[in-house]
Amino acid sequence: MHTTPTVRRRPHRVTWRRSLASGAITAVLAAGLGAVGTGPAQAFAGPVRADDGARITAEKKIASHEVDIAIDSPALGKAVKTRILLPKNWTRNATATWPVLYAYHGGQDDYTSWTRNTDIEAWAAKYNVIVVMPEGDNGSYTDWYNYGKGGTPRWETFHTAEVRQLMERNYHAGALRAVIGNSSGGAGAMSYAARHPGMFKYAASLSGILSMRSIGMPALLMFTNAGNGQDPFAIWGVPWSDDANWAAHDPYSLAPKLRGTGLYFSAGTTGRPGPGDPDVAPWDIGLLSEIAVGANNKDFQKRLEQLNIPHTAHIYGDGRHNWPAWVREAGAVWPTLMKSIGARRV
Repeated sequence: MHTTPTVRRRPHRVTWRRSLASGAITAVLAAGLGAVGTGPAQAFAGPVRADDGARITAEKKIASHEVDIAIDSPALGKAVKTRILLPKNWTRNATATWPVLYAYHGGQDDYTSWTRNTDIEAWAAKYNVIVVMPEGDNGSYTDWYNYGKGGTPRWETFHTAEVRQLMERNYHAGALRAVIGNSSGGAGAMSYAARHPGMFKYAASLSGILSMRSIGMPALLMFTNAGNGQDPFAIWGVPWSDDANWAAHDPYSLAPKLRGTGLYFSAGTTGRPGPGDPDVAPWDIGLLSEIAVGANNKDFQKRLEQLNIPHTAHIYGDGRHNWPAWVREAGAVWPTLMKSIGARRV
């Protein structure tokens, strides 16, 4: 699903500042880059690459504990950005590691989505946690099928291997991980948790499609992706004829693999505006789409109940497919996410 924009978008609270690097970041980091928002300069040997050669090519300081990095990604065949929130006691030369939360955005949005639309910086600042917000483009959080040929873009590989390894090798992210996402990012969070059991202690989906093969869902997903200018058959394949690949990425079908992972998911059901939503016509796509998403989440909930898999579901009534609802849901689940990875209040 794409992210339906709200009528008012919260402006950046922090303006861009000049790059920490005055040239290629490798040269600067090799010379030693100061710890972000902490003390004097710390020695740093340079960015360590991911297993497949993915590498950090630039780092820009956004605020005292917030940086953007550019990643040259073999999995994507291009360079994209990721935003990182660092805890107050983080230092470049630390020997300790920190628990980490990955936050995925919805379609027609980017890696700045969470900081632009929520108070995630303030939420994170209260805990001893690293928050990573990678670019997801309109990639549907999967390695594209490309008619059985594979190849780029491989968004799942980018998120679960390249970004994870770069965070762990260069920013002291630890093995205690949680994940949250809105819209297609929510579906991605739940799919990744199922496809990589044990990678995340907790997974939260806010208005994500969690049963991809339910009646009408393949058509809705392909229609949305076609509207984004993409070949909808290249992502998971042609429905029915490539059903095995669809099932291999479908949270509903993968539900048994979610046992042992903390789960939270939420969605609206009525197609009416909720608190803070704009006053729009009843046929607004943000309202109509949430009806389908809500029904889809109910199907997923029934599946988990049949399997006796513990979960928390908030299938609320009124609410549009937009940020006012997702801000409330993210704020509600935030303490649980932090507890799941042992992130202490500071």
